[in-house]
Amino acid sequence: MQQDPQIRTPETCVTGRIYVVPIHRPLTVNLQFLAETIAARFGIPSVVLPLNIDPSRAFDRFRNQFRSTELLAQLLEEAPADAIKILGLTDLDLFVPVLTYVFGEAQLEGKAAIVSCFRLKNELFGIPPDNHLLQTRLLKEAIHELGHTFGLVHCDDPFCVMRVSTYVEEIDYKGDDFCAECRRHLSRRLEKLGGIHLRKASS
Repeated sequence: MQQDPQIRTPETCVTGRIYVVPIHRPLTVNLQFLAETIAARFGIPSVVLPLNIDPSRAFDRFRNQFRSTELLAQLLEEAPADAIKILGLTDLDLFVPVLTYVFGEAQLEGKAAIVSCFRLKNELFGIPPDNHLLQTRLLKEAIHELGHTFGLVHCDDPFCVMRVSTYVEEIDYKGDDFCAECRRHLSRRLEKLGGIHLRKASS
């Protein structure tokens, strides 16, 4: 049987996948690379899977933004039966009612997360586009939000991917991997899924 080229299969007995779902327009980043890196970070096979997500249901005409919580609900509605986690990636400007904007949102210890690249782009700040930097920022926030779905909370370590980021400069400063303490917490969660053992990101 030929393996799906979009899936990286870590060495684990876990069943199920992390689904990476593009929402709205095609993104300029390499979704396959993101899925493979997510698979390596969490030790769970990841696959890019377009689904029928309707952004218009999340649009707020007064703010001219999109409610991230509504998009999370749609991701849950459309999630395949074997989804361990489902991650939406979009270029829409997201918000929650109590904040001006969000880079992403996740269900703490839940299944769904979403990240937007809208406010991660250099162009928003009058700087020339940098697609590599955009992809790096998006990857960090994707791992961060997925970390929340595994029960991780914000971390005080300035280099940990679970460090909270309000501005893109803070995203650029932190790393794309977990600190030792967050890694221990995540490992305990993953062991319950099928003996997954985390590997530290290569430097």
